[in-house]
Amino acid sequence: MRIVETAKHFIDKYYPQDHLYVAGGLAVLLLVFLAWPGDNGSTVPDQAQVSIPVALGPGNAPITPDASATPDAETSREILSYDPDDFIVPGETAASLLANEIVSLEDDSWQNVVVKSGDNLSVIFSKVGLSDQDLFRVLNSSEEANILNRLYPGYELDFMIPEAGELEQLRVLKSPLEGFIFKRSESGYAVETILKEAELQQAFRVGTIADSLFMAGQRENIPAVHIMEMANIFGGVMDFILDPRAGDEFSILYEEKYLDGEYIGHGEILATQYINEGKVFTAIRYIDEKGEAGYYSPDGESMRKAFLRSPLDVFRISSNFNPSRRHPILNTIRAHKGTDYAAPTGTPVRATSDGTVTWAARNGSFGNLVVVKHAGGFETKYAHLSRYAVRRGERVRQGEVIAYVGATGGATGPHLHYEFLVNGVHRNPRTILDSLPKAESIAPVEMDRFHSQTAELLNHFQELYSDRLLTLNQPSAD
Repeated sequence: MRIVETAKHFIDKYYPQDHLYVAGGLAVLLLVFLAWPGDNGSTVPDQAQVSIPVALGPGNAPITPDASATPDAETSREILSYDPDDFIVPGETAASLLANEIVSLEDDSWQNVVVKSGDNLSVIFSKVGLSDQDLFRVLNSSEEANILNRLYPGYELDFMIPEAGELEQLRVLKSPLEGFIFKRSESGYAVETILKEAELQQAFRVGTIADSLFMAGQRENIPAVHIMEMANIFGGVMDFILDPRAGDEFSILYEEKYLDGEYIGHGEILATQYINEGKVFTAIRYIDEKGEAGYYSPDGESMRKAFLRSPLDVFRISSNFNPSRRHPILNTIRAHKGTDYAAPTGTPVRATSDGTVTWAARNGSFGNLVVVKHAGGFETKYAHLSRYAVRRGERVRQGEVIAYVGATGGATGPHLHYEFLVNGVHRNPRTILDSLPKAESIAPVEMDRFHSQTAELLNHFQELYSDRLLTLNQPSAD
């Protein structure tokens, strides 16, 4: 009772009666406002919503978005721990999203669907008028039906449905040349393999460097993948960041694939040549006795050298090897024992030769650093990285991505600092490779086989090049 009296005395002293009446009235008004039902006209209208499917097929098998980008275990954990609210698209149903993706073929009984990233197999079947039972019957028809649990973007599904709800045939095309066809039978669905052979035709192109290798290739309608492959073929004899000059010329003979008279893709490079300031590099494709393909000079020397001349593909360079270079941060003269390649953050960095990773961690002004030890006392260093693609102790192959360009440590901007050491001594990576032993050549006992396989191809390549020059030198009709 003493506590109650004390409290009453406190309120009477500090909170007058009229103040209490006002506070009580405000509290009642607040409660009435909160309890009052909302006006339908003021609320956000309900919307039809659909979750973008995580693309789980039967048995919870994911439809992988891209075969070349299958996530590793750590990435997979991140993908699986999603918030469903992040995958909501208002206003359309799954069926309406897919409506524009279904194409009727010439025969009205056939319908075509091209698989896209995120597509759901059950929704696809539903949209073409089939049930989950139809899907279940196909999936359990044969071992080949497992392909439906491993769909990739670009795959084509052709449904033959002569009558509503009755699947007569299903074609699953991984490419225009390969796939399966499921045909309805009394016991379910019988499966047949689709294997077609493309007609190969040769294409010959010649380009001249005016700005960049890629722009030159684009002007001649050369597939970008072939330009990149050509740069890789010559990666042991040329640094395509530093060496190309305006006026350089390249020529390339490659295969194109056709099916029923229609172009369906590119094939292999058969021969290619690059003329750099008058110096000619020629590479011919050769398949050895083991069935392994490689590129060689006309004399049989492998184009694959012990070291690539550049750890990046094609980006401009910021500074060359210079023992007297003024350091941009310390503003003092100190040896710059390597080469800096300016490139955007995240650009892949390649190992220039086979070896073992001896360091993959932070290292002072180098920032994030990867060191690779190679046979013969050679060592390469890759500094200022944004992140790693390898760990200490790993074996790496020439051309394998080991890290990504960054600006860590004492870097003024994103670039790769590359060093080359021989028995612990820094050497200029731009010149040391010229003094290294040449790559292995075709074995003497195999030279006859090499020449018999490549002689006709080389002559054909040279004839095409000569004809091209002759055409260019013809006087105009004017």
